[in-house]
Amino acid sequence: MSELGIGLIGSGFMGASHAFALAAARRVFDLPKKPRLELLADASEALAQEAASRFGFARATADWRALIADPAVDVVHITAPNHFHVPMAKAAIAAGKAVHCEKPLAASLAEANELADLADGAGTTTIVGFNYLKNPIQALARDLIDGGEIGELVSFRGIHAEDYMRDSSAAWSWRLDPAGGGATMDLGSHVVSLARFLIGDIARVSAHAKTVYPTRPGPDGKAVAITVDDQCHALLEFAGGASGALQANWLSAGQTMQLAYEIIGTKGSIAFTQARFNELRLYRDGPDARTSGFRTITAGPAHEPYAAFCPAPGHQLGFNDLKTIEMRDFLTAVAGGGKATPDFREAARIQAVIDAILIAARERTWVEVTNR
Repeated sequence: MSELGIGLIGSGFMGASHAFALAAARRVFDLPKKPRLELLADASEALAQEAASRFGFARATADWRALIADPAVDVVHITAPNHFHVPMAKAAIAAGKAVHCEKPLAASLAEANELADLADGAGTTTIVGFNYLKNPIQALARDLIDGGEIGELVSFRGIHAEDYMRDSSAAWSWRLDPAGGGATMDLGSHVVSLARFLIGDIARVSAHAKTVYPTRPGPDGKAVAITVDDQCHALLEFAGGASGALQANWLSAGQTMQLAYEIIGTKGSIAFTQARFNELRLYRDGPDARTSGFRTITAGPAHEPYAAFCPAPGHQLGFNDLKTIEMRDFLTAVAGGGKATPDFREAARIQAVIDAILIAARERTWVEVTNR
């Protein structure tokens, strides 16, 4: 079999991103098996048919269970609202399909571990859509850290802030559902994924989370009580000895995509912002005070797999290119070419930190991060 039949559930923002990335991956990379856009499912036949036509899928359905059971589908992509992730992933694993699920994998550590255990037991190839990890600049940052370029790690400071929930009069949506909602879950998980990728295990956390708007209009216009957090500030202790701070906020006026971090070591520091995500800023002491300062490293062909997209430095990758790299890694693993990361097990470890942060905020104390 030279192709993999793709089933995509959902055609919103992330569904579109998956469709674009799948189409690009088969052209940009020399994949062992090419993705074939076989079947798309959405909430109604009309939505599914329109999206299938727009994205180039051969068929459409309003029944996600039928998509998972379809013998022509080898790989299931889950981009539905968060509360669907667990039942859809369970069904896909049971059907023997490889699974690409958007984050968060689940609403709790118990559910995330259950999915990871099921996937491990079935030998299922999985990946979760923390696509910011696929930026070549993040691999460079980790190489610099692992190579001792900034010395022993001292501290980490990370933020993910946006403003898409700032309007208090906006109607209730799935993002406010306790089954996978809240700023810590939605945005903070990206910061946790980067912190774990770059620095390692997080051992203990303390936090303060707040629901700024305790009610929002429901579908019928009546007020609905909101229980998920709009913003969160957390303190972190890493297993390796470094300390850190994390902020998640979806009410941040004027911020459309503020994902950033600074990592400080005994010999220097690294700084990154998604607003300029083709750059990494590196500080190391110069020969004297006049020449000390940050230098900017710009992504280019030397930073794999940038060259697959463009042979010239400074021309820059985009958001959907990161998703395309994610598809390459996943589809290669499905075809037997190694392990996809971050898989369901790593997503469960990220969820362990999120759960601990929310418990710490509720109980106003330090909480140990446990993976079970």
